[in-house]
Amino acid sequence: MTARAPDHDLETLATSARARLVQEIDASGAWAADPVWREAFAAVPRHLFVPSYFLPDPAGGYERRWGDDPDPRRREEWLRGAYDDTPLATRVRDGELLSSSSQPSLMAMMLTELRVEDGNAVLEIGAGTGYNAALLAHRLGDDLVTTVDLDPEITESGRQHLRAAGYHPAVVTGDGARGVPARAPYDRIIATCALRTIPGAWPAQCRPGARILAPCATGLIALRVRDARRAEGRFLPTPAYFVPLRGSARPEPPSLGGLPRRARNNDLFRFLLELTAGGLDPYDAYTLWEREGRPARERYGITVRGEESRAWLDTPQGPYVWPLP
Repeated sequence: MTARAPDHDLETLATSARARLVQEIDASGAWAADPVWREAFAAVPRHLFVPSYFLPDPAGGYERRWGDDPDPRRREEWLRGAYDDTPLATRVRDGELLSSSSQPSLMAMMLTELRVEDGNAVLEIGAGTGYNAALLAHRLGDDLVTTVDLDPEITESGRQHLRAAGYHPAVVTGDGARGVPARAPYDRIIATCALRTIPGAWPAQCRPGARILAPCATGLIALRVRDARRAEGRFLPTPAYFVPLRGSARPEPPSLGGLPRRARNNDLFRFLLELTAGGLDPYDAYTLWEREGRPARERYGITVRGEESRAWLDTPQGPYVWPLP
C-alpha cells in the first residue's frame, strides 16, 4: 500500500489552492461591492467542509473523491478539486443529488448581495456542509450566525466541519420554512436551497428593514422586509440553480411540445415557467413572454403578505400578477 503523504504537504497545497480560488473570484467581480468578503474566503479552509464529494462519471453515476484516500495522487486531486470554483455534490442517494457545496463565486456574489453590516444577526436556511455558515461567522462572529437544516445527518456533519475549522455558530435541526424563532429577530436571511415560495415565517422573524435573499425558480430574489407580515423585492439578473428545500414538493414540468423551440430552449422563458408554475398556463406564459419583449429576470419581483406570496412583472400593482404555490 502506498504511504500516505504528510499532512503538512496537503496543508501547503491547500494554502496555494485557496489563494488561487480567491484570485479567480477576484477576477469574476463577485465581491466588488463588498471586498471584505475576500478576507473570509482567503481564511476559511473549504477542504475541511468537503472531506468527500462526488463528481459526475462519464459512464453514468458519480465518482467519489475523499481526503482519506490511500493513494497520494488521488488525495491531491481531492484537495485541488475542493478549491475549484465549481459546485460539489456532497450527498448522493440512489443516483439523486441530496446536498451540495455551492460554487464559491456564486456564494461570494450572494453574500455580497446580502449586504450584511457589523452586528447583523443572520439566519441561513440550508446548512449544507457548513462552509457558508463559516464564512458568515468569520465576518460577523459565531454568536450572530444561525444555520438550520431538516436533515439531522447534515446538521451533525456541518457542526463537525465547523468545529474542525474553528467556528461555532448555532446549528439547528428543523424545518427551514419555519425559520428558527428561538434565535430571532434577524437582520438578514439567506437561503441556499431552491424555493417555490417565500415562507411567511421569515419576515415575521425579521426586524423591519431586514433583507432576505433566496433562490426561487431559477433566479435569486432579494426582498426588503417592511414589517412582520410584508416583504417585497425584485430578482437579481443572475441565474441560480440549487437543490430544492428539503420537504418541499416540486411540480412535474409542463409539456412544452407545442411551443416554439426558441422558447423551449430559452433560459429566461424557463425561469418564467418556474416562477408561474401553478399560477399561469405555459401557453399564456409564452404569450406574455413574447408580448413583453422576453423580459429578463430583474423585471420580475415577489410580494409576501403573511402566508401569501405573489409574483409580478414590472410592478406589484399589475397588470401581470399571479400567486405563488
